Amino acid sequence: MNEIKDFQLPLFGSPDTNQVVNVASVPQRSPFRYPGGKTWLVPIIRQWLVNSSRRPIEFIEPFAGGSIIGLTVAFENLADHVTLVEIDPNVAAVWKTIIYGNYEKLAHRILTFDLTPENVEIVLTNPAENIEDKAFQTIIKNRVNRGGILAPGAGRIKNGENGKGIRSRWYPATLCRRIKDIGKIRNKFTFIEGDGIQILKEKADQIDTCYFIDPPYTVDGKKAGARLYAHFNIDHELLFSTVATLKGDFLMTYDNVLGVNNMADRCGFMTRLVAMKNTHNAEMSELLIGRDLFWLNN
Repeated sequence: MNEIKDFQLPLFGSPDTNQVVNVASVPQRSPFRYPGGKTWLVPIIRQWLVNSSRRPIEFIEPFAGGSIIGLTVAFENLADHVTLVEIDPNVAAVWKTIIYGNYEKLAHRILTFDLTPENVEIVLTNPAENIEDKAFQTIIKNRVNRGGILAPGAGRIKNGENGKGIRSRWYPATLCRRIKDIGKIRNKFTFIEGDGIQILKEKADQIDTCYFIDPPYTVDGKKAGARLYAHFNIDHELLFSTVATLKGDFLMTYDNVLGVNNMADRCGFMTRLVAMKNTHNAEMSELLIGRDLFWLNN
């Protein structure tokens, strides 16, 4: 039985948005290496939910991806239930298998797989016969592609860490443990394969719901989203107008670009820059967007 404990936060104070979070201090829950992952945002998400006027009955992540935020909320008991939404069928296959399928079989398959270039080629070129096969293929691809990128055209790791090549991001025992840990509490999750904006529309009237919204960053000609994600093309204006109708609280993250700031201003949302490091370990900042961010330190 996997025990879930409430995560205790200090009574006073909140995370310093100017201080880069040491992601090594944050529990790593996701089986994915995900470009644009939000591990660095976990302390702020904790503080946001603790400061919320009501405990969320449902926590929704409409662009789930690797879903470190949704996983953290479930494991740390910050909401009654977590709903993950993802439109990419390959990523969805992993979440479907863990939440609704035979997650133990997937974990065992990862643990016993001999990851060599030849075996990887066999797995990735043979058609998946079922959802579990597709989940396994996705995990393999996520671990052997540069940066964990799953979009078409992504290249594979060549040298990797310490010359380990494609094995440099292959930690089967760790992946097995993470998958089993999620599987043990999967009753706390709902997974939906579908359009995140449509789900927001359907859930807009729910007062006791919180939303973490992290879409692909493609505003103002940004190319990162198009390069990193197969399903990068979303209507950002529609997303903002939909978020403005939500009765529950929300946080969004975006690139700090003029187009995003303009949309936030038109909707009357608050913005705050948050320090972080990108996948190349360079310090930068992203834009946090919400209705009320006064609880954050300057």
